[in-house]
Amino acid sequence: MKRLGLFLLVALLWSGAALRDGFDAWVEATVLPPVLAETSVEVLDREGRLLRGYTVEDGRWRFSVTLDEVDPRLTEMLIAYEDKRFWDHPGVDLLAMGRAVYQALRHGRVISGGSTLTMQVARLLEDSGTGALAGKARQARLALALERRLTKREILTLYFTHAPYGGNLEGVRAAALGYLGKEPGRLTTAEAALLVALPQSPEGRRPDKRHARAVDARDRVLARLERDGVLAPEATLAARREAVPDSRKDFPVLAAHLADRARQEAPFAAVHDLTVDRDLQARLERLAARAVRGRGAHLSIAMVVADHATGEVLASVGSAGLTGGESRDGFVDMTRALRSPGSTLKPLVYALAFDRGLAHPQTLIDDAPVRFGPYAPQNFDGAFRGEVTVERALQMSLNIPVVKLTEALGPAHLMAALRRSGADPALQGTAPGLAIALGGLGLTLEDMVQLYASLAQLGKARPLHWRQGAAVAPGADVTGEIAAWQVGDILSHLAPPPGAPRDWLAYKTGTSYGHRDAWALGFDGRHVAGVWMGRPDGTPVPGAFGGDLAAPVLFEAFQLLKTAPDHLPPPPPATLMLRNADLPQPLKRFRARDGRFASPGSVLELAFPPDGAVMSGNQVTMKLRHGVPPFTVLVDGTPFITGARDRVLPIVLPSRGFSSLAVIDAQGQSAGAVVRRE
Repeated sequence: MKRLGLFLLVALLWSGAALRDGFDAWVEATVLPPVLAETSVEVLDREGRLLRGYTVEDGRWRFSVTLDEVDPRLTEMLIAYEDKRFWDHPGVDLLAMGRAVYQALRHGRVISGGSTLTMQVARLLEDSGTGALAGKARQARLALALERRLTKREILTLYFTHAPYGGNLEGVRAAALGYLGKEPGRLTTAEAALLVALPQSPEGRRPDKRHARAVDARDRVLARLERDGVLAPEATLAARREAVPDSRKDFPVLAAHLADRARQEAPFAAVHDLTVDRDLQARLERLAARAVRGRGAHLSIAMVVADHATGEVLASVGSAGLTGGESRDGFVDMTRALRSPGSTLKPLVYALAFDRGLAHPQTLIDDAPVRFGPYAPQNFDGAFRGEVTVERALQMSLNIPVVKLTEALGPAHLMAALRRSGADPALQGTAPGLAIALGGLGLTLEDMVQLYASLAQLGKARPLHWRQGAAVAPGADVTGEIAAWQVGDILSHLAPPPGAPRDWLAYKTGTSYGHRDAWALGFDGRHVAGVWMGRPDGTPVPGAFGGDLAAPVLFEAFQLLKTAPDHLPPPPPATLMLRNADLPQPLKRFRARDGRFASPGSVLELAFPPDGAVMSGNQVTMKLRHGVPPFTVLVDGTPFITGARDRVLPIVLPSRGFSSLAVIDAQGQSAGAVVRRE
């Protein structure tokens, strides 16, 4: 008998093991549906906050989420309400299922469901419905398979990604943003209870469509959790008093043009991390909408704000709004549109002139009628001021002096400096003419902000970037640091627009030919910004001036950026701070210095070193050809030798890197070169 009993016991164990092995094989053979569903593309700001999202292919909002991004209170309440033994069962809760069957048989209707959270995830992944017996069986098998291949946290993450919340909202992030206007990381008890209740009947309980049912469903969740000891009575009472939202919130659409640009440049990326500050972007977009209100249906605006110390773009407003009406062409990103910069290039011309020894801020220059072949520039108001200082000519934005300086520099040198700043100027013809100094070329607002960033950085090009982690190559020298500081100092003494604070910005305005473009660009010791206003189609805006239209917006943008300005840097040590009477003779009064009317043998030339030469030490022998002594030599805009009559002159380069050498003769002719010391 003992042997028979032992045999029966072994047979029973063998049969159970065989049954278990067969069950395991059945579960292991389950074919899982795809668990990596398409999620909404996200464009995030510098702190990881949503700027703009895009629906998935079927028009649903479905954002990716991790369990760490969900308020633990919501996870706790969901498990307590839906699946108390979630952390312990293998995917199917036999106790809950047995109770559900018993209650259904006893009452003749379904009292409670037996589906676990894992079974609900299985249903969501396969979209297999809830009622049919075959569907339940399939969900149970799939739930068992999911539990063997995924962790409990991964299963919860799938639930929070796929749970339906009504309409085209899928997943807890879409629901929290769509109904509550916030991320699900920090929720009140009432908000968490609502998000627990909605997936059980997403259309029947939609707060924006079935508000009373949504309130009842939330309160039932609160009542049961209080009954089960999850919530204290006072917490439940407080949560019941909290209002349930009765409408959908708009998803953020900030930096819309930049977001579209990020997607176009990296079409397969799910997340785009930008350097933009969401709060600043929102404030500037509201400012842009106000700035065009009441100024005609076709007026648009664009703004770019950047940190010129790092090159990071902090805000980019491409228009007055995507929904501002077709007449404003709000879909056009005007930060990238080629427009005439008007007078906003003048600071670069003056900086180059200072750098080449052609002028000093206190140099006198004649604002009088002049003609260069067929070209006869005129001041904006048609008047002439006679002799003025170069500083005053820039502050008054006079046209004739800047054209004279451009003619002495050579337009090609101005174009080269623009390209060194990172700009990409567009010309109508093949060769630049003198009119480029007054805006006779095409540049974008991004180009102009980048140019002014280089002036703010004392002549060092500062490439701007808007994608976090972007590799940005170091910039070249656009001008010398002394020349850049001198221009910034001049612009910082301009009177601000009426009502704007003084001593905030070094800024310049501009108005293109025919009043088509109104500009204002400015910087302080840390930030740079630009404002463009006009019509995207290029038609004139009668009466539009940069000083009246764009400058007040620029100052308000800086006030929205920070409460006090960062001061401009002090002058570099070698800066020549003199009155006109104390300047070297060639710098007291500007004269044309290209030698066009001199005989070929008298034109001053710098025979050595050549432009672009690389020097191995700090000692350089400058060799001059022709010209009339005495000579004045400037190194980086500072007089190094005065009254020299020799044509072979020893020069000492001040430091490693680039240095600008210039020589001026007794007739005011000049020659120069930029060299680099290793």
